[in-house]
Amino acid sequence: MTLMEGEVSRAPHPLDPLTAREIRAAVKLLKEQYEIASNTRFVMISLREPAKHKLRTWDARSRPDREVFMVLRDRAQRRTYEAVVSLSRQEVVRFEHREGAQTAITEEEFAQCGEAVRQDARWQQAMVRRGVEDFSLAMVDAWPTGRTKVLDESPELRLCYALTFVRAHPQDNGYARPVENLQVTVDLDSMDVVDVTDHGVVPLPPLAGNYDPALWGPEGNWPGVNRPRDDLRPVEITQPEGPSFTVEGYAVRWQKWRLRLGFTVREGLLLHQVGYEDKGRLRPILHRASLSEMYTPYGDPGITHRHKNAFDEGEYGAGFMVNALELGCDCLGEIRYFDAVVHDQDGEPVVLPHAICMHEEDVGVAWKHTDFRTGTTVTRRQRRLVISSFAVLGNYQYGYFWYLYLDGTIRFEVKLTGMISTGAVVGGRPEHGTLVAPGLYGPHHQHFFCARLDMDVDGHGNTVHEVDSESLPMEGTNQRGNAWRTRTTPLRSESEAQHRTAHAPTGRFWNVVNPGQLNGLGEPVAYKLVPGSGLLPMQPEGSEAWQRARFIYGHLWVTAYDPAQLYAAGDYPNRSEDEDGLPAYAAGDRSLENTDVVVWHTFGEHHVVRPEDWPAMPVVSTGFTLSPNGFFDGNPALDIPAPSSCHTHEQR
Repeated sequence: MTLMEGEVSRAPHPLDPLTAREIRAAVKLLKEQYEIASNTRFVMISLREPAKHKLRTWDARSRPDREVFMVLRDRAQRRTYEAVVSLSRQEVVRFEHREGAQTAITEEEFAQCGEAVRQDARWQQAMVRRGVEDFSLAMVDAWPTGRTKVLDESPELRLCYALTFVRAHPQDNGYARPVENLQVTVDLDSMDVVDVTDHGVVPLPPLAGNYDPALWGPEGNWPGVNRPRDDLRPVEITQPEGPSFTVEGYAVRWQKWRLRLGFTVREGLLLHQVGYEDKGRLRPILHRASLSEMYTPYGDPGITHRHKNAFDEGEYGAGFMVNALELGCDCLGEIRYFDAVVHDQDGEPVVLPHAICMHEEDVGVAWKHTDFRTGTTVTRRQRRLVISSFAVLGNYQYGYFWYLYLDGTIRFEVKLTGMISTGAVVGGRPEHGTLVAPGLYGPHHQHFFCARLDMDVDGHGNTVHEVDSESLPMEGTNQRGNAWRTRTTPLRSESEAQHRTAHAPTGRFWNVVNPGQLNGLGEPVAYKLVPGSGLLPMQPEGSEAWQRARFIYGHLWVTAYDPAQLYAAGDYPNRSEDEDGLPAYAAGDRSLENTDVVVWHTFGEHHVVRPEDWPAMPVVSTGFTLSPNGFFDGNPALDIPAPSSCHTHEQR
């Protein structure tokens, strides 16, 4: 099943994603009320979500304004504009120039950049020197330039670096043959090739790297797999009575969970108003949960690779790039699909089918106990609701997976797969990467992700505590040296709640506490954030990463709620100024005690490339967990029924 545009009611919930009809209406209103040049491109169009206080009190008679936020680029004038259009009032609320802001690279520009490069005589000469004469087989990837001396001197220029790869035929994997040492700079506004510098020919790697069995040949493909295995038997997932969830528009009910799904062109999949029914009351946990930014700095200082440090959301837009998920491939079982509506650069809506997949999974034992004295065993199975989406961001694919469990646990996982970004090398072992095929290597790099968690743990009056476990001195009653306890440090202000790091030796976690709500034991209710990754960047203070992505130098930041502060690297990370995003948000040093707080958690994957990562990278995962920590009076999964298919006589 799928949620199509036609299923959305005429009066959508204030948090529902924009429909195609709404996007057309907003663009039409803007063009009617302002003179929009024909070469102005629509870079991002999304719902402007109502502030939280408006959502607490709205009803059918007093709906918040339905507003659309737009980012536009006038390429002729090299100017960036923001617009807010009220669909409710049929007017443009705001239209203003954003001085110095550089917008994301659009799909249209990505394609145009490739065409411009292939037509450039200097680039063509460099390709001929490498034995390439059929320029139509060249792939061109547009990478952000980051901060460079050229751009600092000419801040109005919107440049990209164009990396070239060569296919042997139109269906070939071009990443198997990267063009090394060829530096091409393109002006994205004018689509002029600004510079082509050839730093010397490195031979193209000799072997294909095709992962699709349809393209495997008897020889010449690395690593030499010639046919699929034929002894893997099928696994079928069935639910004869149907799934346990219900869906109304974007509202989801599953077991005791209640939530709404959301989607934006920049962030992709997000969750709204996540709550849990407990003793007849819906208890809020999260108001909004999203992946606010991704950043991938590479560790190779070579000419072709030193500029690679991309913000995949702010410099491209993850929502534009989602896959159409397929039953049996991406999702198994009884599936509910949700389409996403994005737009092209003319402002026309584009429907992305099956952008979000939702299903249930059995994930093993939820809890179990055997009374060895009586021989009685009681076992209950765990189940989770899976809400997922896959974004294709150039060579990499990122799967975003939200998991809700029967015991109140929430997990978020990013699955990384796809294709490594490659380089060509002659002889020996590359110093800053790993050889994956003859003449081909993958540079070392890191992936950082920052989740924005707008917490509402039993209400909006929350405080975050950092909790460490500590050993006690061997004295007094601790003569055996076995004693330890937890130490809690409240993070009372934004200056205290920035650059906090995970610390595995003390089992550090962060408790989001509501001091105004007590559990049955008389303690404040809480959810704890348990980090799954302690990764920190390899780039030192003062580096480009330090200047552009300060948020990755700590695993936890906490800020006071502000609906305008959505992105860890700021609104416009493409050539952003120093300390944009989280450092700027926290500069006000607002109070964080018993107030509406936003938790920002950075986690990542350290990628020392392996030969096994080629030609298609096996999935690696990273993420975090939100667990109830005194939120309930006891185990909320105690009421899970016994498995109907359990055949142990003692089971009950």
